[in-house]
Amino acid sequence: MTSADPLPTLDDVERAASRIAGIANRTPVLTSRTLDAVIGASVFAKAECFQRVGAFKFRGAYNALAAMSDRDRRRGVATHSSGNHAQALALAAALHEVPAAILMPEDAPAMKVQATREYGAEIVFYDRYGEERDSLGESIAKDRGMTLVPPFNDWDVIAGQGTTALELFEEVGDLDTLVVCVGGGGLISGCATVAKARSQAVRVIGVEPEAGDDVKQSLERDEIVSIDTPRTIADGQQTTAPGEKTFAVMRERVDGIVTVSDAQIVDAMRFVFERMNVVVEPSGACALAAIMSGAVDVADQRVGVTFSGGNIAASRFAELVGES
Repeated sequence: MTSADPLPTLDDVERAASRIAGIANRTPVLTSRTLDAVIGASVFAKAECFQRVGAFKFRGAYNALAAMSDRDRRRGVATHSSGNHAQALALAAALHEVPAAILMPEDAPAMKVQATREYGAEIVFYDRYGEERDSLGESIAKDRGMTLVPPFNDWDVIAGQGTTALELFEEVGDLDTLVVCVGGGGLISGCATVAKARSQAVRVIGVEPEAGDDVKQSLERDEIVSIDTPRTIADGQQTTAPGEKTFAVMRERVDGIVTVSDAQIVDAMRFVFERMNVVVEPSGACALAAIMSGAVDVADQRVGVTFSGGNIAASRFAELVGES
């Protein structure tokens, strides 16, 4: 089943860019001669770990609230999220001075829970391995009379996330390949919209953890496939299925999906920390892991890659990347 709505356009992303201008950070594009030598390509990393709330999610959340009618916004907002969208919506709601209620898994990273709470949101916990979050999230919104803002299956969220690629292309010009981490597909849907509007020749590749390949399976079968909640260190990519809207965009504008192992993700995290002096969380390193491991062949190309987030506790980071 797919969405019958018109797909988002470059104009939608540009309108989102106008809404978030001066509020969201225009994040840096990082380069590394060492990384280029390792990959055999010219790599341009869009560092969304330096975005407000530490992840690209703020772009979509703020755009969704800014695009709402005053009536819907005043009702307050609700969502479900493992952490980054939770923080993003909580901050966006605080900036608009409206309440927010967030459904979060019981095992969500403590620092993401704390940040969400400190932004002023009400948190409701659930068991991600035994309960269905979409229906629970809808119930919370309905019970509180709030407007639901899904973490990825929303046109305004998708358009907001697309501003990531809009800024990247504005800064570095044409690319041969754009590699983007994939959870529910909001970021890659927005980025692919921008990339394909610039040139159909740009290859857009998504990256999932091996345990959470719901998007890969969905695109291969040309239908939405649901999986069990994946067991992976990439908590931001523990989705079980793409949304109808994101799937509709990805099947038209994404050229392929690859997967990487948790060990390859850790290797990428370690490299970015040791050679680029940047901390990225596992989901944030997933796209880089794909080109470092050779899952995506980018030899002699100009390549864009997303560092989608950097929200990880110091103890957890040390546990993952520290020498055994």
